[in-house]
Amino acid sequence: MRDTRASLLSEAEILVRGRGYSGFSYADLAEAVGIRKASIHHHFRTKEDLARALIAAYDARYDAALDAILAQTSDGAARIEAYGRLYLGGVEQGLGCLCAALAVELETLPEGLRRAIAAFFDKHIAWLTRVLAEGQADGSIRPGLDPQAHARMVVATLEGALLLERFLAGPEGFGKALVALGEGLRLPGSGGQA
Repeated sequence: MRDTRASLLSEAEILVRGRGYSGFSYADLAEAVGIRKASIHHHFRTKEDLARALIAAYDARYDAALDAILAQTSDGAARIEAYGRLYLGGVEQGLGCLCAALAVELETLPEGLRRAIAAFFDKHIAWLTRVLAEGQADGSIRPGLDPQAHARMVVATLEGALLLERFLAGPEGFGKALVALGEGLRLPGSGGQA
C-alpha cells in the first residue's frame, strides 16, 4: 500500500489537472484518498503547501523524462517530438498539464506558487532552446529559426493541443498536431516521424 503522502499527492494532482486549484477542497481530497480531512493537514498544512509539493513532484518527473530524452535521442527534431509525446498521457487521461492548470488561475494564486510555475516553464523553455540550437548545429532543425522564440512556440503549441484535443479528437488529433510541429521544425525533405 502506498504511503498517505504519496496518495495525497497523486490524487491532488488529478484533482488540480482536472478541476484547477480553486476547483477542489481538502474535503474532496480526503474523500478521494479515504482519510479524514484533518489528516491531510498533518502532511500539508495549507493548500499552498500541497500545491508547492505537487509542482516539485511534477517538475522532478519532467526532469527525469527530459534527461531520458537526451540520453536516448540525438536528433534535435526527434527530441522535440519525444518531448511532445510527454503531453500525450494528459490527452489520454483527459487531464491538462498541472502547471498550465495552475497558470490559468494565476491572478488568484499566492506569489510563491506563481514563481514556482514560472520557474517550471522557464526551465522547459531553456531546455527546448538548447535542443533547438543543438538541432540546428547537427542539421536536424531548420537553420534560421530563433531557438528561444521557437521554444516558446513549442510549449504554446503543445499546451494548446493538449487543451483542444481533450475536447475534440483526443490522442489522434494531438498526434497530428505533434507531426505538424515536427514538420515545421525539420529541414524540408529531411523526413522523420513523431
